[in-house]
Amino acid sequence: MALCLMILLYLPGDQIIRDADGQTKPEFVEKKVTTLNDQLNEAIQHPLRLGGVSISEHLRKIQPLLAKEQHFHGASNERQSAVVAAFKHSWAGYKKYAWGHDNLKPVSQTSHEWFGLGLSIVDSLDTMYIMGLDEEFKEARDWVEKSLKFNTNRTVTLFETTIRVLGGLLSAYHLSGDKMFLVKSAELGNRLLPAFLSPTGIPFSHVNLTALSAYSPPDIATSEVTTIQLEFHDLSRSTNVSIYERMASGVNEKLHSLDKTHGLVPIFINSSTGTFRNNATISLGACGDSYYEYLLKQWIQTGRKDNDDLILDYMQAIDGVLTQLMRRTPREHWVYIGELINGKDFKPKMDHLTCYLPGTLLLGHQNGMPDSHLILAKDLMDTCYQTYTRHPTHLAPEITYFATTDKEEQDMYVKPNDAHNLLRPEFIESLYYFYALTGNRTYQDMGWLIFQAFETHAKVEAGYTSLGNVKNTQDTRMLDLMETFWMSETLKYFYLLFSDNRKEIDLEQWVFNSEGHPLPFYPTA
Repeated sequence: MALCLMILLYLPGDQIIRDADGQTKPEFVEKKVTTLNDQLNEAIQHPLRLGGVSISEHLRKIQPLLAKEQHFHGASNERQSAVVAAFKHSWAGYKKYAWGHDNLKPVSQTSHEWFGLGLSIVDSLDTMYIMGLDEEFKEARDWVEKSLKFNTNRTVTLFETTIRVLGGLLSAYHLSGDKMFLVKSAELGNRLLPAFLSPTGIPFSHVNLTALSAYSPPDIATSEVTTIQLEFHDLSRSTNVSIYERMASGVNEKLHSLDKTHGLVPIFINSSTGTFRNNATISLGACGDSYYEYLLKQWIQTGRKDNDDLILDYMQAIDGVLTQLMRRTPREHWVYIGELINGKDFKPKMDHLTCYLPGTLLLGHQNGMPDSHLILAKDLMDTCYQTYTRHPTHLAPEITYFATTDKEEQDMYVKPNDAHNLLRPEFIESLYYFYALTGNRTYQDMGWLIFQAFETHAKVEAGYTSLGNVKNTQDTRMLDLMETFWMSETLKYFYLLFSDNRKEIDLEQWVFNSEGHPLPFYPTA
């Protein structure tokens, strides 16, 4: 005889209840036991629903837990006002020539499509809100409500859609308190869940938002599958539905179980086998960078638990950076972070992307990491600044190489194909962390020099353009693309860097995702 049991059970994370003080506690409810796969399939099959009801109805049920509006007061000095003017110039060009499309091409005054999700709008929402641009924020908010549709037959990447669109929507929700953004976030989160149908615990990299199917090429960037967790954690905590956090945390557990090189990971991984590519490069630049960033930031976001695998993996990785990747140039002794080709052969090459690391290291030191992290952070800050000031444009190239012997003519040099600048934010982000956490206004002056360089060389009639050559002020070779991270990250970090209030976004309460979107901390569950 079959016996169906109804039992009282708390599945960890199944219902994340916060009391009036914001502390998390389990709610014991009578429910049928369902497997994780059942919950996953339910969410995928019904992307417009949460907990068996419409997303809006579900959010009405948890109304007391929803975010409250944050208040900002606009620019407080001339430098901040100059950044606001740069944003408004960028926005005006986008609105005139590319409205509703993903990117503006500011030289040809046309648009560029990638995912067809209005990326420039969604990615810029929180920047406008923080800057106090009420009119621009409202027109962007109205476009999101009326025109942002996820049931279009397009395949998107899990990583980029998570950090730009899901992160942008969640941040706009937390800052404005507007529930519409959370409704959109939940639908998108459900439509991205097919990525987790992989048999190995490593998610697929590409998702069709309408067909609700997913796939991967043979190898995918390690950073792509390890830079989704902040957003999926936050979606679970915001909706009180656990499936997003549980799936993303499973990726952490899988990565933790894999063998590493002194805590360092190869930059490619296979979602079919669940293993790293043999003899792949190890780098803190492209394809590897945000794996390390998100180890620390997840740990901070979720309550800084002692002996958490996240922080243990982070500390081991930074030890590996210090012993395996850090070098000094022979004459001027600039500190840089190189790469291991084939996982073993040192290459004295550092991407501009790696200039996120000084800020991350300082953030870690502020949260209890050892002084060796602080020393490396300061040394790298100096080197990254040099990658700007050594060029006549005062703009950094995409990649810098470093001398390994005193027989080489220069301690730093740039190859012709690496001299482009894409309006990237990483060093400005680090400057912001250094100012916000130390109060030292020298970092503001460093940032102002770089901001003026963008004004001089990247500004065109319809916006700001990426450049092909930072080594020649007379031939910068405009590349005709304004990346969405220019408005989402670079200008946001400039604005916060120049603030008279270094806690305009309090880093003891908020953590920035990899696309510059602030998300709140949560107490230990």
